[in-house]
Formats: sequence, structure tokens, C-alpha cells
Amino acid sequence: MKTVFNKKWLIILISTFSILTISCKKYLQENPITSFGTNYVFGTVNDAYKVLIGAYAQLAGDQGYGIRLSMYFSVDGDDICGPTGAGDNDRRDIARYSVTSNNLQLEKPWEQIYSGIERANICIYNIPTMALYTSGTATQKAELQRMYGEALTLRAQFYFEAVRNWGDVPAQWIPSSMSTNLFIPRTDRDTIYNHILNDLLTAENLVPWRTQVTSLGDALDERITLGAVKALRAKIALFRGGYSLRRDTKTMQRRSDYLTYYQIAKQECADIIAKTDQHGLDPNFKDLWKNNVCAVNKIQDPYGEIVFQVAMSGGNSAAGDSKLGYYDGPRVNNARGNGLFIVPTYFYSFDRNDQRRDVTCVPYSVAADGVTKVGIATTSMADGKYRSDWVTPAISPTSAAQYFGINWILIRFSDVLLMFAEADNEINNGPSAAAISAFNQVRLRAFGGNATLAGTASTPTTHDAFFTAIVNERWWEFGGEGIRKYDLIRWNLLGSKLTDAKTALLALSKYQIPSVAPYNQGPSYTSLAVSMYYFTTAKGDDSTIWSNSFYATSPTSTPTGTAKVTFLTPAQIDPTTGNVSYMGRLAQFFTPNKNELLPIPQVTLDANYMLVQNPGY
Repeated sequence: MKTVFNKKWLIILISTFSILTISCKKYLQENPITSFGTNYVFGTVNDAYKVLIGAYAQLAGDQGYGIRLSMYFSVDGDDICGPTGAGDNDRRDIARYSVTSNNLQLEKPWEQIYSGIERANICIYNIPTMALYTSGTATQKAELQRMYGEALTLRAQFYFEAVRNWGDVPAQWIPSSMSTNLFIPRTDRDTIYNHILNDLLTAENLVPWRTQVTSLGDALDERITLGAVKALRAKIALFRGGYSLRRDTKTMQRRSDYLTYYQIAKQECADIIAKTDQHGLDPNFKDLWKNNVCAVNKIQDPYGEIVFQVAMSGGNSAAGDSKLGYYDGPRVNNARGNGLFIVPTYFYSFDRNDQRRDVTCVPYSVAADGVTKVGIATTSMADGKYRSDWVTPAISPTSAAQYFGINWILIRFSDVLLMFAEADNEINNGPSAAAISAFNQVRLRAFGGNATLAGTASTPTTHDAFFTAIVNERWWEFGGEGIRKYDLIRWNLLGSKLTDAKTALLALSKYQIPSVAPYNQGPSYTSLAVSMYYFTTAKGDDSTIWSNSFYATSPTSTPTGTAKVTFLTPAQIDPTTGNVSYMGRLAQFFTPNKNELLPIPQVTLDANYMLVQNPGY
């Protein structure tokens, strides 16, 4: 169904929205230019669906989750580091936290988010007023109710993305054609969060569960279902209850009523967990990514772990596709990939038996034949969940294509389990048995179901220890998924965790085991291999390409059939010379109480005199 959902309807929506609206960059507004009225455009269920797909489309493409929202705005963190090189008033400056309001990468994502809001507003306003909404057949009414709920959910996602990146932003809840005010001031984020939380509560009564869509005659595809509505509501509630940088105090603060929102998150997650026929964990972490996510043009998620995702159109389209696997992932034939890098100490933070390590961290590049693997150093290690060498059908190693049709995952079921555990721990000042069970499900899967290796018998039972375990487990579970930086912000831990990463990198650059937790894995390793040896004919896609262990002294001679690579290299600022290596640039200019938010694009400020800039910019 992906091909139909993405390609056919994305072509239709272009003509539909050329009729409905035209973007106006300067005023956060899309003005109607058509002689056709909304009664015509929203005359049938099928036509309403075309307009709804226009709102969906604003999630995708280069200015959406195809690259910028997913891979530019989400780094640097203590898991993933952005591209190499000096400042560029572009993506590197965003990653290094030296971004300014004139950065070339800010304006178009801002515009696309607001275009998505406008298109959702059009659907939200018009769909319930359709005659068929109240007087159609039972199927027609159910279809239109679903679309109305989807539009509410899409608008919530767009506002959520805007708020977590820019804080207080302009909020408009009706189509711009109905507004007489072109210059909209910033709305307090709590007001926006409360509004979209209420919208999502409304959507819960409109949108079917995953297995119920076929009763409407709909295929099981990437469209929003009730699990996505509830999971998004839980996630937004945790951000509403978390820390954020406030304009009035210019400090990170959490509101006193935060537990109210943790309770919302807990209940929403509990509802999803209880529906065991709807969503669950894929028992194999690698299969989830290799066989489901990277198997483009297929819907094969039999366990329902992928709760909410952004559908990409394919077809090499900057407007509707993604550069997942092209910008990130391992290099292939000395081209594509490696726009993002694993922070070396993140690789070593994993327990050696944690199966997520070799999925998240790729210690190889792919040779010219597209199959043979070549070992690389820690400082060149790519993030691995979206890999072009995993894409099926296979991409030629000589292909110049940049778009592979890979979807961006917004929420997985493991996120639901860990959100439930986190919220429960806060509400009860310590985890209940249900919270520990949810946490252990994620932990067990990571270790192939082996409770001894997973250490589930010793899961913490006190509030502080369990919270630390949650912070770490979400780190290992969601590396490279654009989640970590924002988690750290809502916990008010971004600055301290970046400092910990730099301290650990400094130790690693001296070939020492970092002493700062949780990098000091204790019994997991007592020494590190400076040199690693990979099999010259290796075809694997994990640590099996290596002949020696990461966690033991290197061999004194080259094993037969292998080649040597210096695996550990200086990765941090040299305190004696002040020289900055590549990894020394990790979050190089991060400033607390400033860089938790992005600056509002300058062209937007210039166009709207009611807007003021974020603190510190």
C-alpha cells in the first residue's frame, strides 16, 4: 500500500493544493487563489482524502523528516555527532550549537511546518462541515471521522515539532483565509501543548485502532491509527511536564503541575500496552530495522512495533522522499553515507552483549562491490538503523541516487513502554511492578531474551536509580532516531550529558577506559583494543567482520586473512596543545540556557514585527 499511499496521492495532492492554496513565506499564511469553493473541494470522501494527504505530505521531503527535522536539528548529542568540518552557517553550525538566526537551514523547515499546520487547519475546519459527515452512509461517516482525527493529529505533530525546536511560537487554529490578522505573536508553549493535548483526546474517539482500518475498506498502511494518537499524546504530555527554556526567566524550568501531565502520559501508554492485539515488540531488534524499516515499498511490521511513522514517496523526490540511508549510514563505494557519526564513547557504553550496539553503530564501510565490508576507526563509525546497504531492492554501489524511499520512524512501541515506566516512576516516587515489567521488556529484547545478560533481576526499585536506568535505556534503545537530544532537554540534562561525553572522549583519546558513568562498564571490559583486524572477505553487517575483540588487548601480529585498522584514535581536544580534532568539535559551542532552543529564522522576524527572538540570539 505504500506505493499507492505515497506516489499516487502525492501526485494528486500537488494539483489539489495548487487549487486550494499558495504558500506565502513572509506571513505564515497560505492564501486561497481559486474560484472553486470549499464545498466543491470537500464534496466527496475521496476529494477530502486528497486534501488530507496534502497535510501528510508536509511531514516528508528535504525540509521535513526527510533530512532536516530528522538529521540536522537532532544533533549533536551524546549518541550522534553531526558532519565534520568547520563552521558553515549551515548544518555543521546547527550540530556544533553555533547556529544563528541567519542560518540557511532554518527558514524552509519552519515554513514547511506552518504549511502543514495550514493544510491541517483546512481539513479540521471543513471536514466536519461536510454534509456526508452527518448524513452519509455509515462507512462514509466513519471515513470522514477518521480523516478529521488524522488532521487533528497531524496538526499536533507539526506544533509539537515547532515548540520543541523554537519554544513559544505563533499559533493559529483556523485556516488563514478566515483570519484578518497577518501578524501573529508568539503563543506560550503551555497553551499550545494544552490545546493539542485536547485535540488528540478528541481524535481518540475518531480514529480506529490498527487492526480496525480494514473494516472501513482501508488498507493497513502508514496512516495514523489510534495507537499513534495515544502515543503522540503521551509524548507531548511528557514534554509539557518536562523542562524547557523559558523566555521570561531565560532559564530551564519545569512547571509545578508537571505530574498532571505525567499522569496523562502514563494512562495513554497503559491503554496501548493493554491492547496486545495492536502493538508489541518485534522480538528481534535487528530484523525490525533491516527487514522492516529498510525494506522500502513494503508494509511488514507484523508485531506493530512501528506506532507512528512518516511515509516517504520514493521516486527521488526532494519534496516527498527522504535521504535516509544516503546522508546517514555507512559509506558505500567511498560515496554516500557518513553525514552523521557515532560518538565513540557511545559505542563503548553498550554492554558487549547488547544486540542494539551492532544495529545502531556501524564499524564498517562497504567496498565497491556493494557487499564486502571494510573495517573503520571509531571516529568514522556511522549510525546504522537507516543503511543504504540494507535497502531492498538493493541499490547499486555506483548509483547516484540520493532518495531511497525509507520512512522516518516517529514512535515505536518500545518508546511507549519506556514512557509508561518513566511516568509511573515519577507519579509513584518509585517504579511499580508494572513499570519494572515494561522496562524489562525492552531490556530483554535487547539481549535476545536472556534475562541473565539483561540483568532484569537487578532492575532498580528506587526512584532515582530507576530514573537513571530509564535515561540510559532510552539512550541505548533510540540512538540515531532523533530522540536523545530532545529527551535530554526535557530532563534538563543536555549540558551535563554533553560534558560527560567530552570527559569520556578525553579518556578514550588516551586509550583509557572512561571513569564517568555509564561509560565505565566495569565487568563488561577491562581493556580496549587500539588496533582491530577485519576479515578481508567479510560480508557480514555487524561485529562478525572482526577477528579480535573490541574489549581485549590487540594481537601482536596480523591474523591470517585480515587487515589492520587503527580502531582507537585521539578523539578529543588535546589539553596540552589545544588542538581540536573532529570529535573535539562535539557540541563545541553549546551554551546552557540558550542552545536548548533554535533561533527563529531572521527572515521570519523581519516579516512579522510581532515576533521576538529566543534568549541568547
